[in-house]
Amino acid sequence: MDARMEIQTARKPSAEGFSRRLAEIGKQLKRNIGLYLIIAPAFFYFVIWHFWPLYGIQIAFKDYMPALGITGSPWVGLEHFTRFFRTFFFWDILRNTLGISVYGLIVGIPAPIILALMFNEIRRKRLRGIVQTISYAPHFISVVVAVGILFFFISPTTGVINGIITRFGGSPIDFMANPSHFWHLFVWSGLWQSIGWSSLIYTAAMAGIPPDQYEAAYIDGASRFRRIWHVTLPGIMPTIMILSIMSIGGVMNVGFEKVLLMQTDMNLAKSEVISTYMYKSGIVEAQYSFSAAVGLFNNVVNFILLILFNAIAKRAGQTSLW
Repeated sequence: MDARMEIQTARKPSAEGFSRRLAEIGKQLKRNIGLYLIIAPAFFYFVIWHFWPLYGIQIAFKDYMPALGITGSPWVGLEHFTRFFRTFFFWDILRNTLGISVYGLIVGIPAPIILALMFNEIRRKRLRGIVQTISYAPHFISVVVAVGILFFFISPTTGVINGIITRFGGSPIDFMANPSHFWHLFVWSGLWQSIGWSSLIYTAAMAGIPPDQYEAAYIDGASRFRRIWHVTLPGIMPTIMILSIMSIGGVMNVGFEKVLLMQTDMNLAKSEVISTYMYKSGIVEAQYSFSAAVGLFNNVVNFILLILFNAIAKRAGQTSLW
């Protein structure tokens, strides 16, 4: 009897504490209902389009048949992964994917920083606003239009560049027929489209640097270059690190639409990447399980690189994602 009384006495405070926490949560929900309504569309977007589809990852380990459904299709384990790794063009696809991505990182990380530093040195606000608007305007051009503009310049018959070459006595160059030109065309045209928009983040970070730091450096006799090196760059270094880690974490994600639009039979040796291979095997050839396995491999590599470089940045004493 005494034991039962002790158990009931122990349960009563815990039940009261749980009810009290629920009441506090309810009050917080009512107090911040406006904020929750604001973030609700983004929350449901990620749940519906990013988390719920993770259920379909299992088809990468199955011989998926639409008639049987995901749960009814037979398991095959790592068969699709083994098949992908053993294809004779696996290393070519991996080389193209990493090559284009690393090339893009080498060019794409420092270029917006340099452009933002140049904008920051323009003292006339009106002129700076006009130049910035011109620089990030290409960001709003669709990929199809951007590739069309690229073809307009490099066309072997009517292209502006070949027109200049022939005017000086040279022979027209078919850039898209030569595989060695593909990486350069892809990366530098992408830089033209994204550099202005990317520089806005660094420009905003520079606006947060206290002006008294520049004044102290100026009083100490620091030149303009010294002020940039010792004040501006350290001030935006956390932003540089965060964006660099995120870029490295997506190193395997080469722009699918642009590659497909620029791809021809003649430059296929340098333009076939994992994303276009997934499209051809999954959509065109209806090999859904194999395509899912390739995509899962791609995302796992990205995740590992993100964790690795975030750990390196954290150990080096720099800003990290977590």
